[in-house]
Amino acid sequence: MTAQWNDSQPIYWQLKERTIAMILDGTLAEGDTLPSVRTVAAEFQLNPITVSKSYQTLVDDGLVEKRRGLGMFVCAGARQQLMESERQKFLTEEWPAMVNRIGQLGLDLSRLLQSAADKKDKS
Repeated sequence: MTAQWNDSQPIYWQLKERTIAMILDGTLAEGDTLPSVRTVAAEFQLNPITVSKSYQTLVDDGLVEKRRGLGMFVCAGARQQLMESERQKFLTEEWPAMVNRIGQLGLDLSRLLQSAADKKDKS
C-alpha cells in the first residue's frame, strides 16, 4: 500500500478501500492475517484509532473477523462477496456514467471495445 492520501475521503475509508483492493487482487487471501493496527499506524504514520476504525468497518461488512488475542483475518467467502458487490456497483453506478461520457465525446462503443481487446491480446 502506498502512503499517499487524498482529501476527498476520510483516511479510514481510503484504508478500507485499499484493503478491499488487496482482497480483490489476491494480495490478501481468505484466512490471511491483516497487518496489526500498530504496524499499519506506524508504517503510514496514522493514528491507531483511524486504523482501528477502518478495520472495524471491514468487520461490520463481514469481510474480516476478529480473533481475540490473534488478530484480524480475512473471512471465508470475502473475495466472492466483494466481487459480487463491486460488479453490481460497477453496473449500476460506474458503467452508466461511462456510457454517458462516451456519448458526450461522440465515441463509438464498438471501436472502444475492439481497442480494449487489441490491447489485451498484446499483453
